[in-house]
Amino acid sequence: MNGFGPVKKVGVVVVLLVALLAGLFSTEIRQLYHTVHLFDADVIVHNFSHMRDIAPSKVIPRKGPVNRFAVDEKPLPDLFQYQGEARNLSEFLADSSTTALVVIQGNTLTHESYYQGTQATDYRISWSMAKSFLSAIFGVAVEAGAIKDLNAPVTDYVPSLKGSGYDGVTIKNVLQMSSGVYFNEDYGDFNSDINRFGRVMALGGSFDEFAASLTSGREQGTFMHYVSIDTHVIGMVLRAATGKSIVDYFHENLWSKIGSEQDAIYITDSTGEPMVLGGLNLISRDYARLGMLYRDKGVVNGQQVIPADWIEKSITPDAPHLMPGKRDSANTKLGYGYQWWLPENPDQEFLAIGIYGQYIYVDRKHDVVIVKNSADRNFMANNYENTDIAIAAFRAIAQSLNAKNTNAN
Repeated sequence: MNGFGPVKKVGVVVVLLVALLAGLFSTEIRQLYHTVHLFDADVIVHNFSHMRDIAPSKVIPRKGPVNRFAVDEKPLPDLFQYQGEARNLSEFLADSSTTALVVIQGNTLTHESYYQGTQATDYRISWSMAKSFLSAIFGVAVEAGAIKDLNAPVTDYVPSLKGSGYDGVTIKNVLQMSSGVYFNEDYGDFNSDINRFGRVMALGGSFDEFAASLTSGREQGTFMHYVSIDTHVIGMVLRAATGKSIVDYFHENLWSKIGSEQDAIYITDSTGEPMVLGGLNLISRDYARLGMLYRDKGVVNGQQVIPADWIEKSITPDAPHLMPGKRDSANTKLGYGYQWWLPENPDQEFLAIGIYGQYIYVDRKHDVVIVKNSADRNFMANNYENTDIAIAAFRAIAQSLNAKNTNAN
């Protein structure tokens, strides 16, 4: 009996130590658990609407009168064409795990549907659609003269990046995902850079320090390689150039001016720095308001909110490696501007895109904005084919509205 005494004592000490550590690091343990299981099939829809329960966050309050939509419901087309084959739209929406679909023509809401138990008032994680929001306020800083030359190296503004893969890389090349920085963005690879970044968010740490840890992979300005941390570096430049926090600058120059319905919520790192590359949370109709702002060349209710020239440059690829279409100088068929995507054969169209099927589709020709939020766990399948199918579906929706209006007249 007495021989078990020391073992029992050790056991008690271990239990107490585990309990103490669990108490001290309960937040980190909870965040790590949710990060590891964030995309599990049974919780992904819930998680995507409750990110502020999973990670630290900051609120950006809405302000002023809401820019209300008129409502004139129009039926969606039953079918759309994809690679010469008729596809059923309802089946695509279900197969791609859609949670919200909002269609606006002019200032009129023509369709609004919510799926999988979600509601119109639910917040939805932007993932990389947040990049397009950051680009908008970056353009304000450029117009104001806080950032005078896009060909200046980012290290002119952020000396802490000297010695990293960003040393000497121009602001423009970072904006256009052409930094040359090595980055593995495979969400299915546990040890990929993007998943290491996720664990920084979960366990505590600095996004700034993570950016400074990356190395160069190829010559800048020659290859379009999607590196999410490029957007964080753009945020670092914006903070340094303006002397203001992202939250304050976002509120002053965008969120207080576009007639949004709800507050915006940014998830942050443990230092309180927003995850500008993908951590924005809005209701679906407020995502549409950014699309409308860009569709309308930066104007809301007669006020120029985002510089029109910046918007046009943002949606205009200006180098061969950025042009839409298959090319050896990119790992995508989509074109790229300043944190905005261009489809193949664009006809006054551009998009904000986030992983797992988040889209803001803008079609100026038909005066249409479409928002699709999703929890699509197959979003990477067949080289991201669901994005190609989604664009075909959006085009069919926009064209059907134009046809209905023509017939009505």
